[in-house]
Amino acid sequence: MKAAIIVNGFTRSAGADYQPARLKEEFEKAGVAAEIIKNYGALCRIINDEINCDINADFCVFLDKDKYLSAALEKKGVKLFNKSKAIEDCDDKAVTFLRLSDNGVPMPDTITAPLCYTPEAKISDEFINEVVNSLGLPLIIKTAYGSLGNGVFLAQSAEEVKKISDNLKCVPHLYQKFIKESYGRDVRVIVIGGKVFGAIKRVSDGDFRSNLSLGGKAEIFTPDEKLIGLAEKTARLLGLDYCGIDFLFTENGFTVCEVNSNAFFKGFESATGLNVAEAFVRYILKSTSY
Repeated sequence: MKAAIIVNGFTRSAGADYQPARLKEEFEKAGVAAEIIKNYGALCRIINDEINCDINADFCVFLDKDKYLSAALEKKGVKLFNKSKAIEDCDDKAVTFLRLSDNGVPMPDTITAPLCYTPEAKISDEFINEVVNSLGLPLIIKTAYGSLGNGVFLAQSAEEVKKISDNLKCVPHLYQKFIKESYGRDVRVIVIGGKVFGAIKRVSDGDFRSNLSLGGKAEIFTPDEKLIGLAEKTARLLGLDYCGIDFLFTENGFTVCEVNSNAFFKGFESATGLNVAEAFVRYILKSTSY
């Protein structure tokens, strides 16, 4: 029996290295051989109308966001945690909100930016005014693809909205209402196998973003039944085996900020003392009947 753990071969961070190493450790404790494979070491080839992938494993823990490789592996019959569709839907933040909409999931008011393929195009004042009038100021602008707080901006004025929009016009992005109650703080909830495993509160003293990678601090957090239900519902709607869901504080509770299909858990394990890797491996082995 063998597990493949797919990671992005170009990412360089302590969290990115820690996650696959811990999963490999827990698999081997359970008597399952596990190999960490970088995405460029598992090439997908379509030759003579047939897909071939350089992976020999009974199942795969997919810690990357490479939607082409994940789709190819699934088409070849490899069982993935998470599924390719779930990874793709979470990687694109605009798609995430579209998938969750009309399901009673609270989320910030959002406007997806019209796609632009012309670098010399100009962003109209009419469009900027529509965004500002709909969402108010300040407002959040974020790229559709991005991790660790990168590509997220807080625009204080219409002029700043236009400047950022112009810089991002050929990059998929979205606009969101700024939730002032959650400035510099949020809650990360880990869901494994459809059940909440634990939560942390993340706090930043000097940034509206609370990401640990940007200097935020973490402490254990006890979610109430309403938040537990919301987290589990969100994971279920997106078809996720494992995820980290970020919630913003509001006047009336919480709202979904982002859903991470390959959420790093180094800081989470350190803050809570909970063994995320063991729980995820236990769920995987139960799901595969090994």
